[in-house]
Amino acid sequence: MTAWIIWGTALIAYGLFRLWYDNWSGPLKPVEIDAFLAQMAGRFEGTGNSQQVMRAFLEADDGREFVMLNLVKAQMEQVEDPKTGQMVQGFDLLKRYSKRFMPVLFRNGGHPGMVGRKVGGYIDAWNTEADPDWTIFGLMRYRSRRDMIKLVKDPAFMEGHPDKLLGTLATFSFPTQRVVSFYASPRVTVALILALAAALAHLAVLTVTG
Repeated sequence: MTAWIIWGTALIAYGLFRLWYDNWSGPLKPVEIDAFLAQMAGRFEGTGNSQQVMRAFLEADDGREFVMLNLVKAQMEQVEDPKTGQMVQGFDLLKRYSKRFMPVLFRNGGHPGMVGRKVGGYIDAWNTEADPDWTIFGLMRYRSRRDMIKLVKDPAFMEGHPDKLLGTLATFSFPTQRVVSFYASPRVTVALILALAAALAHLAVLTVTG
């Protein structure tokens, strides 16, 4: 009976994880796309991004997860903190923005895949702009395109966005979907961790009762 409780609990925990981690709502509907783009029109104009590119991405929604590749050149000079009025390094504001961004990303089923710093110039490049001295890169997993627009509209994200603008000299991002990877996905990793925990708990019970 104890074994059923242990393994049943592990199975329920994995089911709850998948309820959070997977998209169960299907692709975006046209009315959702139109409402989002209408709400964000001013922000597109303010940042110089293309509303047409965003619309094309959202209209091609297949309901699957995707990973956003972000390249960032951080502001390493002093800027005025919009909250305190004091002069701080722009990179500190970018880190403050990240502390706001990550909980919202996690709440909407996303998480960092990898974040790292640049350690050299372009090794292989042609027919592209000169290296603007990127500072960091990030791979951010989104549960779905719907969750991406939920994140963009989240009040906590919007309140932190000025920090991103002040802490960033240059950036570009584009969405990708995995083709080949040698890293186990969180679906596999969480399953293995729960199975290991259940197995160890089962062995501990057998040892005590045996």
